[in-house]
Amino acid sequence: MEINMQNKALPRSLKISIAVTICFTAFVFSFLGISIHRMSESTIEDIGIAYMDGMNEQVSLHFETIIELRLTMAESIAHIAADPENSTYGAKEDIEYGAKARHFLCAALYSPDGEIEMIYGDPVEPNHLEPFLESLRDGERKAASAVDSNGEGVILFGVPCEYPMSDGSRSLAIAVGLSTKYMSEVLFLDSDSSLSYSFVIRDDGSYVVGNEGDDHDNYFDRLYSIFEGQDGTAASYVGQLTAAMETGEDYTVILEGGDSRWHLYCTDLPYCEWYLVTVLPFDRIDRVISGMSSHWLAIVYACSLAVIAMLLFILRQYLKLFRNQVSELKRMNIETDAARKAAEKARKEAEHANAAKQNFLSSMSHDIRTPMNAIIGMTTLAMNNTQNPEQVRDYLGKIALSGKHLLGLINDVLDISKIESGKMTLNIEPVSLREVMDSIVNMIQPQVQAKNQRFRAAAYEILSEEVYCDSVRLNQVLINLLGNAVKFTPENGSVQVSVYQEPLPEDPACVRTHFLVRDTGIGMSQAYQKQIFDSFSREDNTRVQKTEGSGLGMSITKCIVDAMGGSISVRSEQGQGSEFHVALDLEKAAGPEQDIALPGWDILLVDGDERLCASTAHTLADLGVHADWCLSAEQAIERISEHRRDGGYQLAILDPELPGMDGMEAVRAIRLNSGDSGPALLLAACDWSGIEAEARDAGISGFLSKPLFKSTLLDALQAFAGTADEKTGSAENAVDLVLRGKHILLAEDNELNWEVASELLADLELDLDWAENGEICVKKFEESPVGHYDAIIMDVRMPVMDGYEATAAIRRLERADAGIPIIAMTADAFSEDIQRCLECGMDDHLAKPIDIQAVAYKLKKHLK
Repeated sequence: MEINMQNKALPRSLKISIAVTICFTAFVFSFLGISIHRMSESTIEDIGIAYMDGMNEQVSLHFETIIELRLTMAESIAHIAADPENSTYGAKEDIEYGAKARHFLCAALYSPDGEIEMIYGDPVEPNHLEPFLESLRDGERKAASAVDSNGEGVILFGVPCEYPMSDGSRSLAIAVGLSTKYMSEVLFLDSDSSLSYSFVIRDDGSYVVGNEGDDHDNYFDRLYSIFEGQDGTAASYVGQLTAAMETGEDYTVILEGGDSRWHLYCTDLPYCEWYLVTVLPFDRIDRVISGMSSHWLAIVYACSLAVIAMLLFILRQYLKLFRNQVSELKRMNIETDAARKAAEKARKEAEHANAAKQNFLSSMSHDIRTPMNAIIGMTTLAMNNTQNPEQVRDYLGKIALSGKHLLGLINDVLDISKIESGKMTLNIEPVSLREVMDSIVNMIQPQVQAKNQRFRAAAYEILSEEVYCDSVRLNQVLINLLGNAVKFTPENGSVQVSVYQEPLPEDPACVRTHFLVRDTGIGMSQAYQKQIFDSFSREDNTRVQKTEGSGLGMSITKCIVDAMGGSISVRSEQGQGSEFHVALDLEKAAGPEQDIALPGWDILLVDGDERLCASTAHTLADLGVHADWCLSAEQAIERISEHRRDGGYQLAILDPELPGMDGMEAVRAIRLNSGDSGPALLLAACDWSGIEAEARDAGISGFLSKPLFKSTLLDALQAFAGTADEKTGSAENAVDLVLRGKHILLAEDNELNWEVASELLADLELDLDWAENGEICVKKFEESPVGHYDAIIMDVRMPVMDGYEATAAIRRLERADAGIPIIAMTADAFSEDIQRCLECGMDDHLAKPIDIQAVAYKLKKHLK
């Protein structure tokens, strides 16, 4: 019980101490804030007095200078007029001329008894004539205020001088006048940029200069109006000010009325019975002081709150520590147990990761050794059977396949290494989806044909063929997905790739582009679908043991899609196949301008894919062509027969693989029924090399490459329209002529690589020249006639001068063909390598080892 009481008493005493400390802190900071505020007010008032003293003295001296200057001018006028030798016209004419030359408003002569004779200007009447005349009689120069006939204020400057007046008498003085507004301007009495303002008054309070913004004619009346309702205040101030004027002393006082304060300073002026009054309103200064005070008080209260908060925090922490002392041992035991469990979990995860890497290394060791053994073994067999060309050709084909597989494994390992190190970059550029899909189809066709699989490629609802993305990485994603689809789909199975787009409401400049890869392969388990995108992941069962791979392809694909801001998902069922779905939001790019010039044809589309038919018909409508469609050969034959009565179809586009009667049978039936009067027939397929001869014998007029993009249809139909009278030929046959006989300069430092490249490219019927390094390449190009070379294939890593330097040197040449297509062909195949090639002036990039189809595709692209 005693311990409990002590435990309760200790926090209570601490709370009392904290409360006392808080109160003392608040008192100290409040006292500090109030003291600072009072010191600020006192300092500002002292500064105001010093400022007013200096300002009044400055204005007074300025006034004296101006009055002295104008009186001197008046004396000079009087002197010229009084001296017959200097007189030009006569005394009065000289006075008028001199006054006008010095910009005076008027000039007059004053008689000793106060009679005024105006020489020029409006008549003026001094406000206080007698003091003015008295000073002039005493031989003094004098300034006085007056009013002209228009009621405008005038300052008169008088100097003693005798001149004959019109009545025959002699003048007492000459006086010239200036507007009071002019005096106010030169004295800066109404300056808006000053904190204070000034004006000139007489001893009775009436204004001389500077009352433009005041409704009162007398400053004393203004004081009475300001302090109306404060008995005796105005009278006291006026009395003090009048007394100071009588004694000739300077007078300063702080006026307080209502919510405002003013600092008033009064001093007499020379050459007149006037007084300069300068007023400094404290409103602006008070606002500054108030703002400073508020700021200081805010700081004070903030500091107080900070100190109080710190004290409360300390109290809270102390109480928390006090309460937790009893349960400290229990908590430590819990933490120790949690640490032990975490360590056990980390150990298991490390063991699992180590096992995964061991399995991966074991699999990779097997997968790498398998193609290596095949390459070495097949090379030995080929060397031992040189007398049998057919067998050697078979061995070499297997060596090529094993080499490509080995290269794919190495590329996967290099890619995942780069991705995990965070060095993967994207090279965003305008990309044609048509070119991407055509390239993918061309690359995957040999694998599909080797396994006798059915392959389809389709494009639906394409809103923008040209988009911004990394074409190399997009190709890599699609090749990985299609490669796996072909790899895990048995012979006679089917693989399909399709692309479609939909608008992106939140960003009209972009389109959501979907890529679907479907297969009828072995599929995968639900458990493996959750880890398919993990590195070193491979499903371990008898169904995939004979399928070689690094286990990195899907992980690389996922990383690339994530880097492009997209998503990837998979649906699969064992024994039924798989479907991968990639969605990317891509910015639209401006495509090349196309001249749409098609005849007003009626076209019939025949394909078993209803969505493809509808999408293609819509695309043809955009091209100005009317298109009907049907889903079977039987419907096509019936449609063509029915439509013949209305003029018939000019063209029919058929898929070779139709349900029921296939495309070839349909072509024969149409030709049998229609003869030469029937429509021209085009066959649309991903690959028609195996059926081309049969198709032409059956009556096919030409071929279309799938997938059917808008540009694909336009190019093919325009080419067909140009040869429609012959009803034969196709755009694809014409494009093969692009490379024949083209003169290519190949820069390659390795003689073996040159030998391989020259032999491979010979199949394209190219005329090749060899340059052993970049310097020789530049020299050969420079010495050749303009237009001699059609393109340059440039290695990057070469002695003497590398490919980057050689390209830059060629681009700097002053030749008409300095912009010749230059294509890099190098083992540097990462995105940053491609970007560097483009930045130095190259037009495209090819990765080693040499792929003859890729070389042909790039050359056709740049030589069309």
